[in-house]
Amino acid sequence: MTPILTFDIETIPDVVGLRRLLELGPEVSDAAVAEAAFDARRQKTGGSDFLPHHQHRVLCISCALHTAEGFKIWSLCGEDEAGLIQRFFDGVERFTPILVSWNGSGFDLPVLNYRALIHGVRAPRFWDQGDDDRDFKWNNYISRYHSRHTDLMDVLAMYGRGGVPLDELAQLMGFPGKLGMDGSKVWDAYCHGGIDDIRRYCETDVVNTHLVYLAFEHLRGHVSTAAWHSRMETVRSALAAVDEPHWPEFLGRWTRSSP
Repeated sequence: MTPILTFDIETIPDVVGLRRLLELGPEVSDAAVAEAAFDARRQKTGGSDFLPHHQHRVLCISCALHTAEGFKIWSLCGEDEAGLIQRFFDGVERFTPILVSWNGSGFDLPVLNYRALIHGVRAPRFWDQGDDDRDFKWNNYISRYHSRHTDLMDVLAMYGRGGVPLDELAQLMGFPGKLGMDGSKVWDAYCHGGIDDIRRYCETDVVNTHLVYLAFEHLRGHVSTAAWHSRMETVRSALAAVDEPHWPEFLGRWTRSSP
């Protein structure tokens, strides 16, 4: 079984960078810097305050690794953004996994790439397009139509404009969907010291994405119905063994017991 690494990131405004871009001094609070950036963005877009990719700072990267040995989930969170990103790409270097995301091509990976450039991170395996490994010429992480990175939202929409919310699709499939918060609440949660809440939210998004991916593998005939059922049970058992408050709620809302 090729290792499958499903991931998701949570971000906050890059207040340090925004001070430089907006020419704001140290007397201006972080909250005021962020609000100034949101206001500038609203004026530019006509309403949306969602910042450009390069103005986000990565706060948390949650990962779920599924191998022949089992399933485990963890998060890289904290103030050392460069360290978080380097550790993520070090994992790609070590395992050469299939990367799985929901809108990863549209948001998560572009953010990681811009922030990696800013911090001087190295990611040779991720960026290999056949120069180091000839197999990567035909299947790499960069090409939209290759499978080493599978952006489920993009693939299921047939690379068109039909992308749907992960939360809604997961619930329709009998999986839990979002718990606790959504992405629009992350900055406020961070400002109130809620990093653990952000981490738990990110982890549940990752597992929802992973469960949809397992169903996708069955849909396209890569695994049998029995193997799909077995892999879902591996995930369920692994989560039940983790002593964290969000997993009992997650498992309680997981109504799909079999394919």
